[in-house]
Amino acid sequence: MTPPAARGASRIRPDHPERLGTRALNRALLARQSLLERSAASPLAMIEQLVGLQAQAPNPPYLGLWARLREFALDDLTQAMRARRIVRATMMRGTLHLVSADDYRALRPVLQPVLQRLSLQSAHAKALRGVALGELRKAGIDALQAGALSATALGEALRARWPSHDTAELAKLVRSIELLVHVPPAGVWDSHQAATFAVAHDWLGAPVAEDADENAADAMLLRYLAAFGPASARDASAWSGLTGTRERLQRLRPRLRVFVDEAGTELFDLPDAPRPAPETAAPVRLLPEFDNVLLAHRDRSRIFDDGLRGAIFTRNGLVAATVLIDGFVAGVWKLQRERDTATVVVETFKRPRAADRVALQHEAEHCLRVAAPGYSRHEVRLSVVGA
Repeated sequence: MTPPAARGASRIRPDHPERLGTRALNRALLARQSLLERSAASPLAMIEQLVGLQAQAPNPPYLGLWARLREFALDDLTQAMRARRIVRATMMRGTLHLVSADDYRALRPVLQPVLQRLSLQSAHAKALRGVALGELRKAGIDALQAGALSATALGEALRARWPSHDTAELAKLVRSIELLVHVPPAGVWDSHQAATFAVAHDWLGAPVAEDADENAADAMLLRYLAAFGPASARDASAWSGLTGTRERLQRLRPRLRVFVDEAGTELFDLPDAPRPAPETAAPVRLLPEFDNVLLAHRDRSRIFDDGLRGAIFTRNGLVAATVLIDGFVAGVWKLQRERDTATVVVETFKRPRAADRVALQHEAEHCLRVAAPGYSRHEVRLSVVGA
């Protein structure tokens, strides 16, 4: 849906757009992500505010909500997933996200063309030789409508139709193209169960369209700006995986505020969205692996220095849990649990100020109370990388 700030906005087209520095963009991002001040929102409302949470692994979305909400317990999210108010599914960029049931129905049709294109360009598509895509999709849906299936079971169901094909690869195509959701307990806290898949309209009890109109795509882009702006057309494409964002932003331009960054790149934003002063204080935060703020822009200098990329992103596609000090990535951290002891291990890239060290200690202790309540011992270890 279109954010309130974008409805009926005045036509603002300055001849000389205001220039926003890196700190101004950082504070705008943190404000919209509820990382300047924790929010009183519910997990469902926060996930909608963020237009989904990255969910490649089960636990990071829980920690992402903990970092943003004043009151949060692990079971709050688990129960919302079991109640089908929040679902785990393939969404932006073809990656797993948690989204609200309403947002799945609103956003997935917009994403469907690019998800199908990405799937048919992948190595899995080689298995399609001699198989009509329409027949494969129908066979996959027929199998899944009999009940949720694991990836292996879906492949076996397809084998009866195409015994000479690599049905595991065919199943991957079905999973990436069809409108499916992951069925709990897959995706809930500490779950190690392989995903099982259900047809979205069966799971949600409501139809999900495969096609979206231009208004739906515009609304999705405006919501991106509300959560991550000010942002460029390339930023919006990097977040969504969609093409044509530059043309769409130009068409929406009369409803938007336009800025430029320090390199002169044009940035778009909702007129009334929060843009705190660059000197606004930013508290220490511990963000989980794959956090949205690290992945939602083409130019990520508003949240970390490019020289740190190797410490944050691994060659096998993992994204480290990160420490924010003064709003920028300043280290990495892990939650470790063994027997009766849970430990938060924090490694900063340089020695923090005394006040930041105290804040890190408090934030880590808070994390342990929420994420490891059943452990008799809680420990925090703070160190400097290479020291």
